[in-house]
Amino acid sequence: MWINPVDSCGEPVHNPENPVHNPELAWSTPTGALIATGVGGVAMLLAAAAVASDPAGRVLIGLGALGLLVITALGLRQRPRLAVLDGARGIAVQRLTGRHEYQASELSRVRIVRYPRLGRRVPMLEIDVRPPGVDDDKLMIFGRWDLGTDPTDVFEALAGRGLVPPERPRP
Repeated sequence: MWINPVDSCGEPVHNPENPVHNPELAWSTPTGALIATGVGGVAMLLAAAAVASDPAGRVLIGLGALGLLVITALGLRQRPRLAVLDGARGIAVQRLTGRHEYQASELSRVRIVRYPRLGRRVPMLEIDVRPPGVDDDKLMIFGRWDLGTDPTDVFEALAGRGLVPPERPRP
């Protein structure tokens, strides 16, 4: 997790381990949502132990509780999920395996795609990156849960910092 320390005047202190000095340029799952899933998981564990009378019910409630707690742990581990690096030199993506930084030159495509969900089309932010020495693009997809805000707003923030390459025709 990146923490942005500030000096006595409230200005960000340079920390080489923290490439993000502006929290407005970092997006992650809302803390409130993670607290809710964690509390829900604990409540379901208590319900499985205290309320459920049959073994099958205990197992099912326990599995649901475990699922909520795993979602909470994953959301806490991947904070911030996407961030703009200092000087808009690229982006940082936090994954389960750690933080991955991609320079602006490695971004091959950034776009909004609307996928059908529950009878409506929801925006998703798609980022294609091509790290040096790799022949194929790597696709990353971010939704509202990942970013904590509308993916269209994140796209506009990235575009405003020159991190959206021009669209190239695909063969």
